[in-house]
Amino acid sequence: MNGSPDNTGEDDVVIARIVKPHGIRGEVACDIETGFLERFEIDGPVKVRMRDGAILNPIIEDRRFVKNRILLKFEGYDTMDAARGLVGGLIVINASDRMALDQDEFYEYELVGLEMVTAEGRRCGRVTGLISTGAAPVLVIEGDDGGEILVPFTDAICPDVDLNSKRITVNPPEGLLELNTKPRGDSLDAGKARVGS
Repeated sequence: MNGSPDNTGEDDVVIARIVKPHGIRGEVACDIETGFLERFEIDGPVKVRMRDGAILNPIIEDRRFVKNRILLKFEGYDTMDAARGLVGGLIVINASDRMALDQDEFYEYELVGLEMVTAEGRRCGRVTGLISTGAAPVLVIEGDDGGEILVPFTDAICPDVDLNSKRITVNPPEGLLELNTKPRGDSLDAGKARVGS
């Protein structure tokens, strides 16, 4: 579930978010929003949409992965101050350039907002995001009581995703929904799950 249309550009899909400068050489640390890391193996310019709506087209000079982030060095950005000017920018692609998905794969933005119900029809809440755990992605559900429920997004636990009905059917093991309920306010940062863009 990667890549999501962003309200800063209707036809854009975000593949990374520039979050901070890294070191003194002009590198920037980026949160990755795509499961297709080859998106960063390009020799030409990338499209960066800044907070003020400006579009930049810097060329990737170097790249390396550190933990769950990618460090990018752009041509002409050779100092920490220069890199700081890119913070907040979104690295985007055109929606028409999204990777094709398999039948049982979904973009994260397609899942956010879906209602989650049990096989018996009991409403659990609404999907607000995903967390990448290194294994199966985890759906973040805002429960009807205002709490947060964490549900592994696996075929066994979430056997049916109906985008037309805007509904995910959950078949949780006994106690899962109660065990993974968190009070509102302890929200985890919704990460990404490999599926799209």
